[in-house]
Amino acid sequence: QVQVVESGGGSVQTGGSLRLSCAASGRIFSTNAMGWYRQAPGKQRELVADISRKGRTNYADFAQGRFSISRDNAKNAVYLQMNSLKPEDTAVYYCNIAGNYGDSPWLTEFDSWGQGTQVTVSS
Repeated sequence: QVQVVESGGGSVQTGGSLRLSCAASGRIFSTNAMGWYRQAPGKQRELVADISRKGRTNYADFAQGRFSISRDNAKNAVYLQMNSLKPEDTAVYYCNIAGNYGDSPWLTEFDSWGQGTQVTVSS
């Protein structure tokens, strides 16, 4: 149906930067909201940032001013630029993409998650 794949995780030192990428593939007709979430060991998954199709963004307090979310509708892709990383940003980061797939007018909604990408920030 629809596959969502993330990339770009890795290990950096405090103050470093990483750029995460995520793209959906399949018979996608359109995408709606896209977002990034994260889950640290022993904690619940939490929203990092999301972006509407028209580009309206929303950030968690911890991400405000350090992270930037963007999207490319033509590529069904969403990105997360993370700057000034801290050890507490260490987590598995997940991408979520919602939209419709199939051939118009026989469209089906989807709300898909990627497999997650590890981000580790060392002090």
